[in-house]
Amino acid sequence: MTQQWVYFFGNGQADGNSQLKNLLGGKGANLAEMNRLGIPVPPGFTITTEVCTAYYRNQSQYPEELKKQVQEKLDQVSTTMSRRFGDPENPLLLSVRSGARISMPGMMDTVLNLGLNDTTVKGLSSSSGDDRFAYDSYRRFIQMYSDVVLDLDRSHFEHLIEEKKAAREVRLDTELKAEDWQDLVESFKAYVKKMTGKDFPQDPHEQLWGAIGAVFQSWMNKRAIEYRRINQIPEEWGTAVNVQAMVFGNMGEDCATGVAFTRDPSTGEKIFYGEFLVNAQGEDVVAGIRTPQPINLRVKERDQSSLPSMEEVMPPCYQELVNIYQKLEAHYQDMQDIEFTIEKDKVWLLQTRNGKRTAQAAVKIAVDMAKEGVIDKKTAVLRVDPAQIDQLLHPSLDPKAEKNLMGKGLPASPGAASGRVVFTAEEAIEWSDQGKDVILVRLETSPEDIHGMHVAKGILTARGGMTSHAAVVARGMGKCCITGCEALQIDSKNKQFSLNGHQISQGDEITLDGSTGEVILGKVPTTAAKLSGEFAELMTWVDEYRRLKVRTNADTPEDTAVARRFGAEGIGLCRTEHMFFEEDRIGAVREMILAENIEGRKKALAKILPMQKGDFLEIFREMKGFPVTIRLLDPPLHEFLPHTEEEIQQVAQKLNRNADEIRKKLTTLNEFNPMLGHRGCRLGITYPEIYEMQTRAIMEAACELVKNEGFEIIPEIMIPLVGHVNELALMRETVEKVCLKICDEFQVKLKYLIGTMIELPRAALTADMVAKYADFFSFGTNDLTQTTFGFSRDDVGKFLPVYLEKNILPQDPFVTLDVEGVGRLVRQGTELGRQTKAKLKVGICGEHGGDPKSVMFCDKIDLDYVSCSPYRVPVARLAAAHAVLKENS
Repeated sequence: MTQQWVYFFGNGQADGNSQLKNLLGGKGANLAEMNRLGIPVPPGFTITTEVCTAYYRNQSQYPEELKKQVQEKLDQVSTTMSRRFGDPENPLLLSVRSGARISMPGMMDTVLNLGLNDTTVKGLSSSSGDDRFAYDSYRRFIQMYSDVVLDLDRSHFEHLIEEKKAAREVRLDTELKAEDWQDLVESFKAYVKKMTGKDFPQDPHEQLWGAIGAVFQSWMNKRAIEYRRINQIPEEWGTAVNVQAMVFGNMGEDCATGVAFTRDPSTGEKIFYGEFLVNAQGEDVVAGIRTPQPINLRVKERDQSSLPSMEEVMPPCYQELVNIYQKLEAHYQDMQDIEFTIEKDKVWLLQTRNGKRTAQAAVKIAVDMAKEGVIDKKTAVLRVDPAQIDQLLHPSLDPKAEKNLMGKGLPASPGAASGRVVFTAEEAIEWSDQGKDVILVRLETSPEDIHGMHVAKGILTARGGMTSHAAVVARGMGKCCITGCEALQIDSKNKQFSLNGHQISQGDEITLDGSTGEVILGKVPTTAAKLSGEFAELMTWVDEYRRLKVRTNADTPEDTAVARRFGAEGIGLCRTEHMFFEEDRIGAVREMILAENIEGRKKALAKILPMQKGDFLEIFREMKGFPVTIRLLDPPLHEFLPHTEEEIQQVAQKLNRNADEIRKKLTTLNEFNPMLGHRGCRLGITYPEIYEMQTRAIMEAACELVKNEGFEIIPEIMIPLVGHVNELALMRETVEKVCLKICDEFQVKLKYLIGTMIELPRAALTADMVAKYADFFSFGTNDLTQTTFGFSRDDVGKFLPVYLEKNILPQDPFVTLDVEGVGRLVRQGTELGRQTKAKLKVGICGEHGGDPKSVMFCDKIDLDYVSCSPYRVPVARLAAAHAVLKENS
């Protein structure tokens, strides 16, 4: 049986439906579904993603049956539209667009008005009765086809148009007449022949297959590869190609084109939101070439636009569009992003898809739809991407701070960002690599800017609306973005811009407020994020479904308070060495390291004891009623000593020591590989007095609070870097002696746990033995990743990008847990430990504790908790709920 490679849709019928997204891509599946719903969609056909896969597998060769199937579906489209492809009198014109299973806005190529040539343009002119429209469409086609298929520089065509406008003394493209476009068509064709040595293709079928091939090839263009890398979209998915009959929004004042959202994609407000242009094609809206008009009066009033809305200009068409959007949102049960064209007062839908939205909007839409009864609470929780939640937790501009306002644009993507001005994506990368925060300033962004947008803190464009490329991509990335700042005058040559009398050069600092559209001179202070009532409500639903507990990595009372506010259920990692670096105690720490004998060390440690105890008192108070895991000293001692000659002299003077003594100690402590050297439990074994002091500080703080303030505390004392069971056995004995002694001194019965951090492969492989002396395991996945891969986290940046580019590794293993290697050790270690102690408490405390994919893995292997930085706690909570709901779906 012959495989079906091509699927037809049109006239209320469709071969496919929305369930075939993997095969037809998101766009193709939804075009088929809209046909089935009776929504007016121009007829067409979809070439499946399997053709893309075959195309790359077979050295750019198509399956044998493809051309025949395409011709059959093309004939169906011709019959439906009563026009024939290539007909000189009544030509059928086509659009050719990409369509991956996940939306990749602007990343791949599109060709419009395909089928025009020197003969069919006359037929289009005759059938439309409009020479200007016909030749404007023809020049657009030559321009787009030359760019996408023939790989010619698009800017040269724009330059020819600007020359023509100057010669005619007009400012807008719409002011050029039919004969002007005819002249430009000839100029365009001459340029194509000059650059390629061939005439512009006149055979419509040659044009069609050229465009189909270009769309498939665009799956592997630089910007698409970069977008897939950023969004972790597999290369093997491929793209579909959608070939569709053209409908025209640029045939006169009864024609229009636009983009709309069934709810506001920035705020989530339940408002029909969008933009349109009269007498224009779709590319004019999203490319930012003309500033679009608001879709209705409500949006016009809210955004204080002076332009007439579609509701005012085309009321019957607007009402029909309202009926369609309501039908689509009810059917898909999600906010929709729709593209439409109006031809001679007839509304056509070109696309619908689940709309990209900010994190704020995602939360509000999910909660509102659940309350409206459109979806249930489980679906609402699954609608919010855990990684996206991070966007809600970042600062906004301090309302009390002074602001030197330079100008205002459209608030395309909320948030606040300050940085140094750069004018190209390449400069953004270069400056960011130097550790500088940057704001990317462009006339308008294009898909080629994706890599610069990714590293920029914010994006500012002179052109474009709320649905322009910059706006859509920035919202998806969670970047602050302002578009349509029309007063912005950019001088790219001299790397500067002017805005309402302010002259700004590359490297100058500016601030963007993406929530208001304000562009501000200099750097403005920020305040902590304020979480909405919808966010709090969503998180209560999240906690109903998750199994996994979420703790935080916190070393200060301030961090602990933030984590509790975000719902942390304890501390999974309190690093005591961070406390040692405080100004008031680093001197005593250095005195301890420089001591020549145990008496000297104990004397110095006695000075540190009350400071450590004070730290633990505050942290226990903040975490009242929740577990606190405290890791005893882990890093090598040389990290606390000065390293430059100037620092050595300063410390020597402060401690009243000879500088040579310090240099000698530095030489003694120097190690070739400190990460695997004298650190962790090895310090506790060689200098037990250090761990004894820290244990005393922990237990005195806990006993004091239990006895004097009625606290219920179970301190968890963690021994780091254990590789052999005998290390833990010895250290447990040392620590437990102190614990019992302090409880006796305070006359307090206090339960405490002594456990270990599993961060060496040997500990994971012998976890059944290690568990004999451990009350809990905490997998330190940062170091476990280093020691499993043999990577140094500090040096991996030199080669890891190449590994990712060449697909040696699917993702950065320090960001997302390597399930096959490191994950296997975590799973195996957990299983072995619980063979010895069935109720052994197990968690992870590396950075992976806040990564959604890693959290889901931890739930899958039945860990008890994950621990992450305070601002990642809501991310981990939501990911833990997703793990349960997806497992049960």
